[in-house]
Amino acid sequence: MWLMAMMKEHLLVSEGAMLEDLKKDAQVRMTKSIESLRHDLKKLRTGRAHTSLLDHVMVDYYGSEVPINQVANISIQDARTLVVSAWEKQMVPVIEKAILNSDMGLNPVTAGEVMRVPLPPLTEERRKDMTRVVRQEGENARVAIRNIRRDVLGDAKQLLKEKEITEDDERRMQDEVQKITDKNVAEVDKLIEAKEKDLMEI
Repeated sequence: MWLMAMMKEHLLVSEGAMLEDLKKDAQVRMTKSIESLRHDLKKLRTGRAHTSLLDHVMVDYYGSEVPINQVANISIQDARTLVVSAWEKQMVPVIEKAILNSDMGLNPVTAGEVMRVPLPPLTEERRKDMTRVVRQEGENARVAIRNIRRDVLGDAKQLLKEKEITEDDERRMQDEVQKITDKNVAEVDKLIEAKEKDLMEI
């Protein structure tokens, strides 16, 4: 009798652990989708200077591609100008070239080891284009999050089929994964809204 109770308890613990793992997996993967969206949105230039605007610019540092912030200091001079100070004098032309070749339409003005990067004002047309891009990025992130939900619920169904969990467990799992999904989709909506607002500010 005691052994049966112990086995039953062990079974409940392992069921719980399996479902917990699935939920954790869902949350980790959805968080990655949001981080990826954040990263993509940072690349989209608004009218104002942000040090993060150059985050994705890669520089050839003695044969290795490294992010610009590993070879230079980036600061804000004013609302429309970034200042890039190379840590090594010989890196100045390399950094300048990397900024020119980035897909952002920026033209650095170099004086010694310091580059000033003026941000051209955004035209109304360009703002609209970028708003469309932002919405598309948001939609991609939502789709990625829903696909993760589908995968995790598929795994839970499989566990039910193999009688590893009960129908109640699976129903509870659906509810909990839906809550995680809703929370992450709301986070995506918030990021998109903030970026759109940012783009519309002169």
